[in-house]
Amino acid sequence: MSAPVSDPVFPWGHSRRFNDLSGSLKKQFGSRVQKLSVDAGFTCPNRDGTKGTGGCTFCNNKSFSPHYCSASESVTDQLHQGIRFFAAKYPDNKYLAYFQSYTNTYGELALLKELYEEALRVEGIVGVVIGTRPDCIFPELLDYLKALSERVYVSLEFGVESIWDKTLERINRGHTFAESVAAILASSERGIKTGVHMILGLPGESIDMMVQQADELNRLPVDMVKFHQLQIIKNTCIEADFQVHPEDFISFTVEEYINLIIAILERLRPDIVVERFASVAPPDLLSNRRWGLKNFELVAKIEKEMTRRDTWQGRLFRQV
Repeated sequence: MSAPVSDPVFPWGHSRRFNDLSGSLKKQFGSRVQKLSVDAGFTCPNRDGTKGTGGCTFCNNKSFSPHYCSASESVTDQLHQGIRFFAAKYPDNKYLAYFQSYTNTYGELALLKELYEEALRVEGIVGVVIGTRPDCIFPELLDYLKALSERVYVSLEFGVESIWDKTLERINRGHTFAESVAAILASSERGIKTGVHMILGLPGESIDMMVQQADELNRLPVDMVKFHQLQIIKNTCIEADFQVHPEDFISFTVEEYINLIIAILERLRPDIVVERFASVAPPDLLSNRRWGLKNFELVAKIEKEMTRRDTWQGRLFRQV
């Protein structure tokens, strides 16, 4: 009788076919770690007139903010609500305070320090994850975050969205890809973990253009990446763009999107942790195709197809 075939173990130390965030955090902290979203009341230079008004053409924070996340409540109260929400199911959880809504480094250093430190005083919080724009960091902030990262977990998540400047201009992003590169390098040089958000399906981008983005990320000291499909939210500027120029948009089926994700993963550097493949906005906010899948269901389909093809993150990666 032949011996049973064991599951393969990949460079990140387990048999999942991509380097997942939950596994990475569990390895670091020794237990399950949950991110808790916080709305600290920030705005954005692309909304308040500093760089523009109205924000990015796709922007609507209601599409991704959990119910316990509200700027009308303190950082402490929001985190306590989030902990209560998860603690019943996961009593041994540790937590990261995720400053998510809008641009969470857009303020004076004294205010930023006060908010981050308030979060870290909440029992169970072991670090902060700070969502921001690449054009909204400054040396004094990075120096503070460098010192903070020597005692707790700290990660900066940059909304890069695309490597293509033509796309960034069309979606009214207000910064270039070169500014994203500079922010990532400046953060990494100080030993701060860096993550990037990438939107797949932005207007005017082909499948090849989306896949090429993996090669650009591979060249940067990126620690984590979030991918998600373009969701066209009602009453946004991108909805109007879609209505006028539908030919510029790719409306993925689930199968087409899985093929795209696998093509990107195969080229993506193996040490880059993948946090997310898709986002699910409330159905009543969506104007475009609804897949009818929850995130874990999509991930299961991606992993099943990767197993069928016997492929994995980084299979086609080549150091350049």
